[in-house]
Amino acid sequence: MPNYRRIWHPGGTYFFTVNLLQRHNCDLLIRHIDILRHVVGLVRKRYPFQIHGWVVLPDHLHCVIELPLCDADFAMRWRLIKMGFSKALPKTERLSTVRARRGERGIWQRRYWEHLIRDEADYRAHMDYIHINPVKHGLVERVVDWPYSTFHRWLAQGVYPADWAGGAENELDYKD
Repeated sequence: MPNYRRIWHPGGTYFFTVNLLQRHNCDLLIRHIDILRHVVGLVRKRYPFQIHGWVVLPDHLHCVIELPLCDADFAMRWRLIKMGFSKALPKTERLSTVRARRGERGIWQRRYWEHLIRDEADYRAHMDYIHINPVKHGLVERVVDWPYSTFHRWLAQGVYPADWAGGAENELDYKD
């Protein structure tokens, strides 16, 4: 088994990518967006974190969150979010024998991508990446048209203009 190295930084600001197990032709996250929002809210009440940026796509999500100064345990938060979301859904997914034996659901990939934000430029790049993602995946032509994103909050605060990434920027090669 690989030795995953995570950077545990109390009060850190992190970028995450979290994927569903079955990503092809799956819209589970947006179909059950209210459940996801509710579960994230419950976890935030018990184990606070600040959401800087978040986008939910049909089969994965990206976010930038900030932990409290004395806390570095993002893993527990993701475990609770994944578990809470999974428990709220009916058991209709196909399970591998390994997952069934472990009592796991077949909804989320076990791992996730995490990156500790280094500086302001890194923060801005990841926030832009989050918000451009629905355009990159061909879900909308303009960022403002995707409803499951914190882009709208930042737009209201004047951080982004309404036409941000709605033109020639779409031709850039963004990688997931």
